[in-house]
Amino acid sequence: MAWTTQDINGKHADVYVPEKAESEPYVILHLHGHSEQTLKDNPTFTTVLEQRGLRCICPHGRRSWWLDQLCTEYDPEVSPQSYLLENLIPWIEQTWKISPPAIGLTGISMGGQGALQLAYRNARMFPVVAALAPAVDFYQWHGRGLPIDEMFASAEAARQASVILHLHPLSWPRHQFLACDPADDEWFDSSDKLSMKLSSSGIPHEVDFATSHGGHTWDYFEAMAEKMIGWTHEKLQSVARSV
Repeated sequence: MAWTTQDINGKHADVYVPEKAESEPYVILHLHGHSEQTLKDNPTFTTVLEQRGLRCICPHGRRSWWLDQLCTEYDPEVSPQSYLLENLIPWIEQTWKISPPAIGLTGISMGGQGALQLAYRNARMFPVVAALAPAVDFYQWHGRGLPIDEMFASAEAARQASVILHLHPLSWPRHQFLACDPADDEWFDSSDKLSMKLSSSGIPHEVDFATSHGGHTWDYFEAMAEKMIGWTHEKLQSVARSV
C-alpha cells in the first residue's frame, strides 16, 4: 500500500494504486485543502482506498482555491482548473485507461469547494462529487495577506467566483454529497447555505451535517473517510450501470 509522487506536465501529484490484482475501474480525484495536505500516506484514507480497490490521484494545487483563476503561487499562466482538465485528466486516461464519468471528485475544505466548482462547470464529465467541510464562502478570507488577495481585487470579486453563483439550474452533477461537522465554526454555515440553495432549486443531493468529531480537523476528516470514499465509489458504480 504505497504512494508515489508523479511529475505530470511540470506539476506534482500524489498517486495511489491499490495492491489488489483486480482493482475497480474507477479513479478518485482528490483536491487538498489550504494546508496543502493530500491523502498521501494517510493510513485511514489509504486503508479505505485499498479495501475498495480504488486508484487515487491528489494533485498539488498550492493555495489556489482550485479555481479557473490565475494564482501566481500556483502558476502565472495556467489556472488550476485548466490544468486539471487539460493535463491531469488526459494523464489519467493515458496511464490507467479510465475516463470520465468513471472519475469521482472528492475534496476537503478548500479542495471540497474546488471539487464542487469543477463538477458544477463540467456536470456531464463529473456526475459524482463529494465534499468534506467545503469552504463555500472562501471569499471571506480575502484581506488576510494570502494568495487570494492577489487573485481578486476585493472580497466581492471573489464572491462572484463562489460555488453558489456557478450553480446551473439545468446542469448539475447527478450525485452530490456534502458533509460538515456542526462544530466547524468556519465553514458549516456556508455548507448549509449551499444545501438549502440546492434544495430550493430542486437539485437532489445528500448531506451529513450531524456527524461531529472535533470540528475542522483531520480527526473529523478521517472519521468521514469511509463514508466519503465509499459513497463516491458506490455512485460511480451506479453511473456505470446506467450508461
